[in-house]
Amino acid sequence: MNTLASKEPADDRRSSRSFVRREGRITSAQRHALDVLWPQYGLDGHGDAIDRVAVFGRHAPLELEIGCGNGDALIEMATARPEHDFIGIEVYRPGVGKLLKGIAEAELDNVRIVNHDAVEFIGERIAPTSIKRVMVYFPDPWPKKRHHKRRLLNSSFIGLVAERLEPDEQLHIATDWQEYAEFIMQNVSQEPLLCNTCGTGNFAPRPSSRPLTRFEQRGQRLGHEVFDIVTVRIP
Repeated sequence: MNTLASKEPADDRRSSRSFVRREGRITSAQRHALDVLWPQYGLDGHGDAIDRVAVFGRHAPLELEIGCGNGDALIEMATARPEHDFIGIEVYRPGVGKLLKGIAEAELDNVRIVNHDAVEFIGERIAPTSIKRVMVYFPDPWPKKRHHKRRLLNSSFIGLVAERLEPDEQLHIATDWQEYAEFIMQNVSQEPLLCNTCGTGNFAPRPSSRPLTRFEQRGQRLGHEVFDIVTVRIP
């Protein structure tokens, strides 16, 4: 049995899997980045708990972004907080290629990338009480009811993430899909390890730590409201 697994039964964790391998069209520049830069910045999805000193060369506060896309927000955050280390998880390989290229161009040494299912990676490779902040910005809402079982932010996954947070540290979620926001809020409110910083059931103003992405700016032009949920792990 994996000692880093969530207290949830293994079958329940697998049921929260939202991972879908997404290839898409990869440009020559993205392919080059995947081939050349992955050995430097990539992390395997499976394996033992991450040794931060071996990976980053130091033991600094560690932040984790799930679904980092092309990496615009991740690169901005890693640039603004050089004293922190960052891991980004993304399943869309063209996005990973672009992100790798961006990391190299920004000359960042505090970012590593995972191209794997977040549930499996966090369950296997992230030790309990080891993460300062977990960020999930604009996850796929899977709006059709028959697809709700694919939603990442169900109660099982939120419990898994909560276990990985250091005491008093943060899980920050943002979505522009109101029904999904309410679904997430219900699950967060029922997690005994988490406390809503704005009070049970309340959404938060956008924290300054969350970059305003192009995705969000486009949504604002279309009149989409953004819902932020900010929680901390109870000591």
